[in-house]
Parts: sequence; C-alpha cells; structure tokens
Amino acid sequence: MQHVSFSYQTAPPGTTFPMKPCALCELPRKADCACVTRRGNGIMAFWNRSGSRMREAKMLIVVLLVWLLPVLEAVKVSPLIEKVSDHKDFKKLLRTRTNVLVLYTKTATSGDSHLKLLSDVAQTVKGQGTIAWVNCGDSEGRKLCKKVKVDPSSKRGGAELLHYKDGTFHTEYNRPATFKSMVAFLKDPSGPPLWEENPEAKDIVHVETEKDFRKLLKKEERPILMMFYAPWCGVCKRMQPIFQQAATETKGKYVLAGMNVHPAEFDGLKQEYNVKGYPTFCYFEKGKFLHHYENYGATAKDIADWMKNPQPPQPKTPEVPWSETDSPVFHLTDESFDTFLEEHPTAMIMFYAPWCGHCKKMKPEYDEAAEILNQGANSPGVLAAVDTTVHKAVGDRFKISGFPTVKYFEKGEEKYTLPQLRNKDKIIEFMHNPQAPPPPEQSWEDKPSSVSHLGLEDFREALKKKKHALVMFYAPWCPHCKNAVPHFTTAAELFKEDRKIAYAAVDCTRGQNHELCKQEGVEGYPTFNYYNYGKFVEKYNGDRGEAGFTGFMRSLRGRDQEKVVKKKEEL
Repeated sequence: MQHVSFSYQTAPPGTTFPMKPCALCELPRKADCACVTRRGNGIMAFWNRSGSRMREAKMLIVVLLVWLLPVLEAVKVSPLIEKVSDHKDFKKLLRTRTNVLVLYTKTATSGDSHLKLLSDVAQTVKGQGTIAWVNCGDSEGRKLCKKVKVDPSSKRGGAELLHYKDGTFHTEYNRPATFKSMVAFLKDPSGPPLWEENPEAKDIVHVETEKDFRKLLKKEERPILMMFYAPWCGVCKRMQPIFQQAATETKGKYVLAGMNVHPAEFDGLKQEYNVKGYPTFCYFEKGKFLHHYENYGATAKDIADWMKNPQPPQPKTPEVPWSETDSPVFHLTDESFDTFLEEHPTAMIMFYAPWCGHCKKMKPEYDEAAEILNQGANSPGVLAAVDTTVHKAVGDRFKISGFPTVKYFEKGEEKYTLPQLRNKDKIIEFMHNPQAPPPPEQSWEDKPSSVSHLGLEDFREALKKKKHALVMFYAPWCPHCKNAVPHFTTAAELFKEDRKIAYAAVDCTRGQNHELCKQEGVEGYPTFNYYNYGKFVEKYNGDRGEAGFTGFMRSLRGRDQEKVVKKKEEL
C-alpha cells in the first residue's frame, strides 16, 4: 500500500489573505453579504427539500412493501392447487375427481399459512388427491360459499378445510395441520390417524426419517427402545397403547421411540437390524444395538421392568413335531398310508400343515377324541393324521389345497370330506354315525366373476400385464374376507372392460399359495396390495366397501388421464 505524507506550514502573525470579490455583486466578500445570505438560505432550502423527498421516498417504499407482501406470498402457491370461484366449475371438479380437499378462506390472505403447507402437500399427493382453494371474500367466491353453505369467517383464522369423496362431502379435516398428517389423510381419507396424532402418545419419540434415526442414536445418552412398525399391522396396533403407557411411566429415564419402516426406502435399515416382521423392538445403549425385545404379550410394567435390566431374548425351544409327541393319533407317511387303510376299514384322517393356526387349534380336540376312539376295543373307527408339507405325495394324491382337511375312509376308499368337524364331541358323534355332510358352499373361485383368481404358478406373470392391480389375499374361513368379497367382486365388474386394470384374489390356504402370501408380506386376512405392472407399490388400507375399492382405482385412472392431458399440452 502506498503511504502519502502531508506537511503543514503556519503563516506568520498578522498575515492577511485577500478575499475574492463576490461573483454576483462584485463587492468584497463579507459574511453579511446579501448574496451570501441568500445563497445560504438557498442551500438550506435545497437540503430541506432533499431531506423531505427522501423521507417521502422511504415512506413510499414501506407502503409498497406492505402492499406487495401478500402478492409475493400468493406467488408461492403451487399451480397444483386449483383456484375455484364458479359453482359450475366446482361441481365439475367434484364430478371428475374422487378425492378432493378444499380450503375455504374468509379473504384472499386469511389462508396464507394453509396455502404454503398445502402447496407442498399437493406436490406429494399429485395424482392421488386434489387440493382446491375457494376465496369466500371475493364476489364470485362469496356466491359459491353461500351455495355450498360454508362460512369460514366463523372459523378460527378465517379458514376451513373440507374433504369431498366420490363427488360428495365426506368429512371436515380436523387432524393436525402438518405436512405428514395431511399427506397421510389424502392418501387414505378413511384410514386411521397416524400414531403421533394420538395425544396419549406424546411421550413416544416419533422418528420419520433414517437421518432422524441416526441422529437420535448419536445424541441420546439414555437407553433407547425402538419399535419398528407398519401402520396396517394388527399386533402393532395392539402394542401401541401399551408401549406409549410404558413411555409415560419411564419418562426421563429411558427413551421409547416408534418408526414406521414399512416403506421400501427403509429396506436397508430393516436388513441392518434384522426386521423380518412387525413389530420389531430393538434396544440401544449409547448408539449401539444390543438386544431385541420379543415379549409381544407384555404389559407396560413388563416393558418398564425389562428396561431396568435388559436381557437378550432366550433361545426359542424348537416346536416338537406332532408325530413325535405322545399323541394317541396314528401319524402316517407316504409309505405307510395305504397299508394303514387296509388294516383299518373305517378311519378319519386329518391332513395338516405344522404352521397352520387352525390345525394347531384342532390338534388337542383331535387328540382327545383319539384317546377314546383309538383305544377302545369296540371303537367304530380310528383317527389318523398326515403332515402333507413332509409327505407331499399323499397330499397331491387327494388334492389337498387347504388346512386342515378332514376325510373319512371306508375299506380303503375316500367317502366324505368333513369341513364341519373341528371339536372332540362332533368327531366322536360322526364316527358312531357316519353321515354325508351338507353340500359344500360354492367357493369364491368357482363362482363366475370378473375377479382374477391367482396362485403361486401364475401370480407374477398375470400382474406384469396390468398397469393397476389390486390384489386381495384371503382365507375362505375368514369372516372379514367374506364381508369384503361381494364389494370387491362388484368393483371388479365395474372395471372389467379396462384392460389395464385387474382386481385379483389369492387364497392363501390353497396349495403352495401360503409361500406366496408370506413373500408378499401377508400377516392377516384380508390383506390388500396394490401392484403396478407386477411391482408392489403399497398396501391398500382404505374402505373395504364398493366405494372404497372403486374410488381407489378411479383415482389411479384419473392420474393417468392427467398425465395424458399434460403430454398433449406440452406437444
């Protein structure tokens, strides 16, 4: 940097400096010169005028900013939010869209906070739901609000959210005004609220993303019990009140957290912590995973007590096969089956699978009946059983497709199939007086309908050809399945002409379908999965009536049509 120095010289005492004459009056310049006075006043006046103008300019800028702020805010509203003011346009919107959330506002600005949030929501639910805005403050909007009998001025903040489903009013949106809750609502308007929306779950740490999960493990000093769950899981729903009570009772000492890891984005996390079913409980100390907690029948006290002294789960004792127990039932194999029937002219045989819940329930009854029938000298017949998952030749020979299947044999020949026999007394009564069972009810699969009935052998191939497929996994004996069948069948009939759509069903009790259902994450009946060209997209947790099944498919087709229109506009 260059430095510049200055030198100062002082004039000798008495030195005078000549003044130049005034340029206006040509007189020697003096302090009291009229020109100087006028000039001074002029300069002051100029500065006074300049200062005034600057203040006015500042005030104008402030006014402009105040006026422009609402305009600037309005610019941020997503184009996906449909602004409606005409009643005909509103009716058309409800007629052409099946899932519409409408924001009614008292004025153009009273819904600003909602509009910011709804803009993000609209982007996420694009194609699945529609968001509209009606300003009841302008002349046209006022008429529309009056016709639909909506008055947002009576609501807090001058805004009201109403939901319309399949062309008619469905419900007022009264869940939290958060991004996550609104997205969940529009994806499933009839579904249950999110766990974190429950006030009683306030002491649970609700984790949304893998980043939040990692952050919690890194920063939290207290022990953590994490519940990995899925929203549709029945056991999870049963455990949640117990878990949240435990969280309240242990608040401050431990952290009890919950995380929905069902979406595919969490597959890596599930693999890391061996999450193979729901719920899965993982215990952490100082960020490190130590144990799984596996007491699914626990109370809040059980969880609190375990947290005081966390121990790894005890090794499970392998289940002893039924044939290796002290069962009085004769247990048959592929090799011994025919010889046994030759030696016993009348026999009842139960074809079963070890994993089958209904078989497990029937076993004690069957054992007790065998205790009487297989020991008596004058017994009318004997009871036997075959595990057809091991002895497959016998199962195939008699076309066993569901468990348990009970058949009655006379002189080596099959005589009756007995679906109604499940308890000890009925079994003994039948053996003393064998009668033909009532004619079986025609199965869903055998009834003509537009539902595609699939199995392990054709499931993948059939779904690959369909853009939208809703699949119902069921068991014929399941009451909830029976209730859903007619509605599902009607929905399939409505879309039978659309080649891109399929309503399909899989009987999980039939043959090898059990393995297929296990692969597709079926843990209860009925389970509904949505597939896109054979690829699993999501579980359907909506209404199980005709309106729910048809509305879901209409929303998907509506999304397709929107894409077509958009492409045409771009061209």
